[in-house]
Amino acid sequence: MYNSKIIGLGSYVPDNIVTNDDLSKMMDTNDEWIQERTGIKERHWAVPGTGDTTSAMGVKAAKVAIERAGMDKNDIDFIIFATLSPDFYFPGPGVLVQKELDIKTIGALDVRNQCSGFVYAISVADQFIKTGMYKNILVIGAELHSHGLDKTTRGRGVTVIFGDGAGAVILSREENPDKGLLSTHLHAQGEHFKELSLVAPGMGQRWINDILKDNDPDDESYFPYMNGPFVFKNAIVRFTEVIMEGLQKNGLVKEDINLLIPHQANLRISQFVQKKFGLSDDRVFNNIMTYGNTTAASIPIALTQAWEQGKIKENDLVVLAAFGSGFTWGSVIIRW
Repeated sequence: MYNSKIIGLGSYVPDNIVTNDDLSKMMDTNDEWIQERTGIKERHWAVPGTGDTTSAMGVKAAKVAIERAGMDKNDIDFIIFATLSPDFYFPGPGVLVQKELDIKTIGALDVRNQCSGFVYAISVADQFIKTGMYKNILVIGAELHSHGLDKTTRGRGVTVIFGDGAGAVILSREENPDKGLLSTHLHAQGEHFKELSLVAPGMGQRWINDILKDNDPDDESYFPYMNGPFVFKNAIVRFTEVIMEGLQKNGLVKEDINLLIPHQANLRISQFVQKKFGLSDDRVFNNIMTYGNTTAASIPIALTQAWEQGKIKENDLVVLAAFGSGFTWGSVIIRW
């Protein structure tokens, strides 16, 4: 059985930066209130009409990853695209990436696991490579949140958190069993699905025809809902559990971690996990302060930036961990 390793990384965010002060002009909020609760100072939001769709941002990140991998696009055997904000209700963005990259008729899979989407996608790619089915897989996480947020005081609790962007990696076959992805760990708890959700448009509750027919200005079903305190409490528990699960699976301890890259949900969550594991600042990578929560894109963007900044070296133990809507959560243990 093979191992898989990351051989190329890329990211892309829109040029448009939205600061907390900018948001204070749209809703009743301020920089101090946002930073105190989330740690976020600014985020990138795509400007409508500029072409920065979810799939387009994914393509831009993918091109960088492919170039850095030193490979031809036609060497890619499979595409996996993680997002909660696809360009269309269907088809998913995986095939749009295939079209824009002009890649042969390989398979394209879409993953809808929200904040843990990239971790789930990496796990799926890892299994395909381990079994020998594929050799090189393009894995993308991308989100376009800004066009679907409630930019009024009513929606401030959610809107101030999210940003737009994309990250991508090339996962490739590795012959050395002690290098690359050592293990992945996935979990879910569907009983809490309503605590972080977006109901409409959806086939089960309210479809677009109902929304248009009712024309109700007080209808919040098509805006994201989050029970912030409940999500926070669950996140800090599950982050800790799934990181420990990964370490124990590989006979490792927390002191072995060279760099932890958590999903950028909330700086306070990351800081809690950091303290729990006794990690110094240089062993945890956060960028939520300037990018916000980019959901499925947050880990690949952060991973790319950490690598670009020289924070990841050969043989480092890198841990990825995520928690989010579903609830779903997971971790990836990597020997770089």
